Amino acid sequence: MRQPKIQLLVFDGCPLAEPARNALKAALASLGIYDFEEVNILDVATPEELRGWGSPTILVDGEDVMGNVKGEGIGCRVYAGPGGVPAPETIAAQVRSRRT
Repeated sequence: MRQPKIQLLVFDGCPLAEPARNALKAALASLGIYDFEEVNILDVATPEELRGWGSPTILVDGEDVMGNVKGEGIGCRVYAGPGGVPAPETIAAQVRSRRT
């Protein structure tokens, strides 16, 4: 089974980074996955294609788990729903759909 590329895009000081990280970890644990890449979108070494996303953003194979598209700049991001981050079930469903 192919493991999709899972990334958490954040920057230091983002108040929703930790809740998003926890939701992602819970989602992945439910699937028996424990690895993901955390990317600091303010780091000069971060590839340009990752810089226009808000913090936090969860990408699975380069696509946002909520189906949103990259914006024009860096800023805080609040998802609709409780807690302002995607639910673990939503994240798990997106990861599951990309496993082959």
